Amino acid sequence: MVKSKAYAQAGVDIDLGNSVKSQLPKLLASTHRPEVLGKVGGFGGLFALKISQYKQPVLVSSVDGVGTKLKIAFALNKHNTVGADLVNHCVDDIAVLGAEPLFFLDYIGTGKLEPAVFQQLITGFAKACKENNCALIGGETAQMPDFYAPGEYDVSGTIVGVVEKSRMLDGKGIRKG
Repeated sequence: MVKSKAYAQAGVDIDLGNSVKSQLPKLLASTHRPEVLGKVGGFGGLFALKISQYKQPVLVSSVDGVGTKLKIAFALNKHNTVGADLVNHCVDDIAVLGAEPLFFLDYIGTGKLEPAVFQQLITGFAKACKENNCALIGGETAQMPDFYAPGEYDVSGTIVGVVEKSRMLDGKGIRKG
């Protein structure tokens, strides 16, 4: 109770955050692969890689954002494309190395949590994760009053994939033409 009061005095609405996040388990579960363990809401996502499928598995990771595309989303009040765009950026970043996406985690930072915007972002993440056979296993939502302009936020995503060492793409085979 004391902790919640301190957050409220700082402008962070814990109850709103909990209410908005209560809708996540079903949406995230719709992206899960059989390797996903645990439940939404822990301090980390769990993924049991079926290592026996590989001779020499190499994990590939990437972190990305969407940059100035956010300004367009703010102007048009359209945010579901931001979530999908971010996942697809991350998938592309590891695909160029030959990796299959395994799982994705998101970060949303905002001054004030707007439920409709949050829902659009998460729906976009989930849609793109499903399309890429990539599990959305967790994330972080940070409410930071007075840090962002009203109605604005920032997002980033982290993806982890796997590639067989012998199938890694390194650009050495690229030729003109």
